[in-house]
Amino acid sequence: MTFKELCEARYSVRSYKDEAIPAEKLEYIKECARLAPSAVNKQPWKLHFITSEAGLEKVCASYNRDWIRTAKAVIMVVAQKDAAWVRANDGKYHGDIDAAIITEHICLAAAEQGLGTCWVCNFDAALCHKEFSLAENEEAVVLIPIGIPADEKTQKKRKDISEIWVENI
Repeated sequence: MTFKELCEARYSVRSYKDEAIPAEKLEYIKECARLAPSAVNKQPWKLHFITSEAGLEKVCASYNRDWIRTAKAVIMVVAQKDAAWVRANDGKYHGDIDAAIITEHICLAAAEQGLGTCWVCNFDAALCHKEFSLAENEEAVVLIPIGIPADEKTQKKRKDISEIWVENI
């Protein structure tokens, strides 16, 4: 599969089969995540792999949507705020950017392995912080439900390239 084919294959899965993630596929995804780049190679993240019933209930409390209850696992991407690089000339914090990079590595690796994921950012981060006893310097940035898709891929809606590509010659 080419990278373009992988990008075309990946979609936001919102229904998962009641099946465990094969261990070898999970190990592959973990290694792809480990290889993700970050600003100044700070790697300011922790990945919480949530599979227990109690943990999944905490996730559902912070994101109360029926579809997420079908996931048998959720990866919580946590930024370590004091470990992220900050650009000196304007104070730009890169922890969120680094979290986005590792999240997409996870989502693309999962898609390559025939698994489904979905970026979830619209959750109660403060509740997640409390329920998962995150340290003061940690911030839950993204929840990634992951598993074997039970739904069908939908047509992606993307802007035309002319709407997003600007050439400055």
